[in-house]
Amino acid sequence: MLNVYESVSDNKRKSAYVIVGFVLFVILASYFIAQGLGAYYGYSSNGLELTGIALIISGVMSFASYYWSDRIILGLSGARPADRKRDFNFFTVTQNLSLAAGLPMPRLYVIDDTAMNAFATGRDPQHAVVCSTSGLLARLDRTELEGVIGHELSHIANYDIRLMSIVTVLVGILTLLGDWLLRASWYGGGRRNREDKGSGAIFLLLGLAFALLSPIIAQLIQLAISRRREFFADASSVKLTRQPSGLISALKKLGSDHDPLEAANKATAHLYIVNPLKNRHDAIGWFSSLFNTHPPLAERIKVLEQMM
Repeated sequence: MLNVYESVSDNKRKSAYVIVGFVLFVILASYFIAQGLGAYYGYSSNGLELTGIALIISGVMSFASYYWSDRIILGLSGARPADRKRDFNFFTVTQNLSLAAGLPMPRLYVIDDTAMNAFATGRDPQHAVVCSTSGLLARLDRTELEGVIGHELSHIANYDIRLMSIVTVLVGILTLLGDWLLRASWYGGGRRNREDKGSGAIFLLLGLAFALLSPIIAQLIQLAISRRREFFADASSVKLTRQPSGLISALKKLGSDHDPLEAANKATAHLYIVNPLKNRHDAIGWFSSLFNTHPPLAERIKVLEQMM
């Protein structure tokens, strides 16, 4: 059994392992795909130039979604600014926990929907937003709400939005490189030296293998990072509120909620405290769970109960 401090440290360490492994995989896959492109077109490449081009393109494509993430997501969600009198508990709980966490008070928004859910967004603590559904505010007591808001503030304090934006850029690099090599091999036009049956052919085969598999593997690792950060935010919430029972009770209510969240979609689902698209059904089997943005609720609750 881990206490809350040990759990936070354990989740931080496991997150670091996954992230380091992901970066190493991106470097390895980028090298072989770039070498495959070089072998196909008949030039020598160290992989850096093509990877750099893919990094620039992927970075530019991801910059807008990162920098204006709060406006984009709030617009997609149809959220309204929270009202201090109407949403008094939302304001006061967030204000108290922000002070305790040493964070600026985030902007607060509400989605008028009977479904129970919440999310945080924004590129850094100075531009953060916490958004809750009206259903969650109406059906959670103050202690449960503290657990949920503590979870969302932990995402802000841990810079999870920035981290996942960087991960998205890295996935984009592999996707672009793989697409370039696959398109080249499908449509032809290469200037390969057909007498070269040695290293060039080997690099081409390895490059094609990585081009086919690495975008899928990268997305699976991206989802694994997302799930690990949910555990990290849960533990950090308990560290902040000192009450695991509040978050446990809130997650149980969220798991039993049968109202669909109309504002959610696949692009924003990973931000919510529970998956708004499948918040009543945990995937069965290890293979299915690989494609989840969130850990199973039962597993999250079990981990939290060990902190009591």
